[in-house]
Amino acid sequence: EVQLQASGGGLVQAGGSLKLSCQTSGFTLDDYAIGWFRQAPGKEREGVSCFSRSHGSTYYADSVKGRFTISTDNAKSTVYLQMNSLNADDTARYYCAAKDTILTFPSERLRQRDLYDFWGQGTLVTVSS
Repeated sequence: EVQLQASGGGLVQAGGSLKLSCQTSGFTLDDYAIGWFRQAPGKEREGVSCFSRSHGSTYYADSVKGRFTISTDNAKSTVYLQMNSLNADDTARYYCAAKDTILTFPSERLRQRDLYDFWGQGTLVTVSS
C-alpha cells in the first residue's frame, strides 16, 4: 500500500528556514514521481517542487526558485523540501504526492496536481512577518 506522510511544518519568522519531510512506504522512490504542493486559504493547490528520476526532471515554481530545494534519501524512503528565505506568501499547508512512472507522461505534467494518484495528509507552514 502506497503511503506518504508529510511532517516538519511549523511557525517560522520571515527570512527563516524549514525542512519538510515526506516519509514514503509501499513503493520505490526511483519508480515514482514525487511532488510537493501547497494550498493557502482560499487558493487552489499549486505545485511547488516536483521530481522524477525516470524523467530526469526537477520542477520548481517561479515563486520558490533559488529558495527551495527538493531532495531524496532512498535509503530512508524520504523526500525533503528545504525551504529558505521564507516569506508570508509561503504560508500554506504543504502536501507531498506520488505518481508511478510505469506509464510515461510528459515531464511538463509534473507540476499538475491531477497527475498524482497518492497524497499525504499535509503539514502546515506559517510564516510570520
